[in-house]
Amino acid sequence: MSAPEGLRREIKINVPASELDAKVDEKLKDLSKQVRMPGFRPGKAPVKLLRKQYGKAAFGEVVSETVNEAMQKCMADNNLRPATEPDVDFGEPEEGKDLVCSVNFEVMPEFELGDFSTIELERATSGPEDEKVEEQLKAIAEQQKNFARIEEARPAQNGDSLLIDFVGRVDGTAFEGGAAEDYALEIGSGTFIPGFEEQLTGAAEGEKRDVTVTFPEDYGNAELAGKEAVFEVTVKEIRAPEAVELNDDFAQKLGLQSLDELRDMVRQQMQGEFDRASRFMVKRKLLDALAERYDFAVPAGMLQGEFDQIWGQVAPDEAALEAEKEKTGKGEDELKDEYRAIAERRVRLGLVLAEVGRFNNIQVQQDELQRALLDEARRYPGQEQQVLQFYQQNPEMMQRLRAPIYEDKVVDFVLEMAKVNEKSLPAQEFMALAEAEDEEDGHDHHHHDHDHHHHDHDHDHDHDHSHDHAGHKEA
Repeated sequence: MSAPEGLRREIKINVPASELDAKVDEKLKDLSKQVRMPGFRPGKAPVKLLRKQYGKAAFGEVVSETVNEAMQKCMADNNLRPATEPDVDFGEPEEGKDLVCSVNFEVMPEFELGDFSTIELERATSGPEDEKVEEQLKAIAEQQKNFARIEEARPAQNGDSLLIDFVGRVDGTAFEGGAAEDYALEIGSGTFIPGFEEQLTGAAEGEKRDVTVTFPEDYGNAELAGKEAVFEVTVKEIRAPEAVELNDDFAQKLGLQSLDELRDMVRQQMQGEFDRASRFMVKRKLLDALAERYDFAVPAGMLQGEFDQIWGQVAPDEAALEAEKEKTGKGEDELKDEYRAIAERRVRLGLVLAEVGRFNNIQVQQDELQRALLDEARRYPGQEQQVLQFYQQNPEMMQRLRAPIYEDKVVDFVLEMAKVNEKSLPAQEFMALAEAEDEEDGHDHHHHDHDHHHHDHDHDHDHDHSHDHAGHKEA
C-alpha cells in the first residue's frame, strides 16, 4: 500500500501468473463436475479441453476474485474502512502474465468523539392552555353535530344545512358532474364554488333560485376553469344544527367513558404537538453544536455526491438556476460555494452520528423498521399492499426508511449524555419560537426536502438531513 495522502489510499496488487493459472485449473476442475461434454463422462473431460471452451471466462472470474480477496485482506490487515466505492484499475490482464493492478479509494476520517457531557443545551417545553383544549373539544362537537328540519318557516341562514337539487349550465348547456339531487349543503362550509353558498342565504323552503358563479381559473376541470355558470337550485328542506352538549353522553357516543376521558385524550394529542416541536428545536441545537465541535476533512467523493444532490434540487435546469440567482442576488460560483459548505456540514454530521452509532452499537431493530414501513403504507389508502411489496423488493428504499430511525436513535443517545436544561415557556411564546425556528429552517434549507417521496416527514428529522450518511454507515 502506498503512503497515505489525506483520506486517499492506493493498494498495489501483484499476483504471479503461476498462482492465477493454478486457480484457473481449480475452477475448471470444479466446472468439469457440472458440465456435460460429448464423449466424456461427467467429471472426466480433460482440463485442456475445458480450458479451450471456458478458460477465458474462468480467467476473468479468477482475476476479479483474486483482486477482491487481496483488497479485502489489505483493508482488514490495515484496519481501513473505505468511505467510497474502490476504483480498481486492472490494466489489461493476460493469461500467462503476472497480474498487476491498483485500487484507489477514500477511507473514513479518524476523529475523537470526545465527551458529550460537555455539550450544554436549552430545551424549550410547553403544553396546551386549558382554553385551547376546550376550543378543540368544541370543534369536535361541531364536527359531530346533527341537523334537523326546521319547524317554523324562516329563510335559510349561515350555518344551516340545505337539502337541494341543482343543475348547472355553462352557456345554457348542462355539463357533466354539474347536477345532483338531495344534496346536503351546509351554508358557510366553503365546500362549493365561491359565491354559491352565499347566494342561497335568505332562501325559503321550496324556493327555486338561479345561482350565478364563476369557476376559479385554477379549477381542476380545464373546460370549466374561468367560465361563468348558472345553477338552477331547488331548496327542498332547511335544516338547522342541533345543539351538542359536551357531557358524558357525548363522550360515550365517541366510544369513551366520560367527558373527562375525552378531555384528557385531546390534551394528550395536543401535548404531542408541543413535544414534537420541542424535540425538533433541541435536535437542531444539538446538530448545530456538533457542527461547531468537529472540523475534520470529509471524503471528497462523499462531499461531491452530497453537493450534486443539493445542486440538482437547487438548479435542476438553467431556468431554475436563473430564478435562484435572481432571488438570492448571488452568482453561480457564489451559490455553489454556499451549497458546497452546506453539503460538507451534512456529510460531516452524518459521519459523526454514524461513528457514535458504530462505537455504541446502536442498531435499528426489525420491529422498528416494520412499524415505519406500515406507517408509510398507511399513507396510501387502498394501495398498502403494493407499497409494502415495493419497499420489500427495493433495499435502497428500505434504507431510506431505516436512516432517519437510526439517526433519531443516535441523537437521543447523545442527548442523554449532554446536559439539557429544560425551560418551560407559556404556550403562545413557545409556539412563536417554534414557528420562527421552522421558518428559519425552511428558508435556510428549502431545497433539502427529502424526496423526500415519498415521505412528507414532520420536523422530527434533521434540517441538514445528515441521516443519509448516518444510516448507510450503521453496519
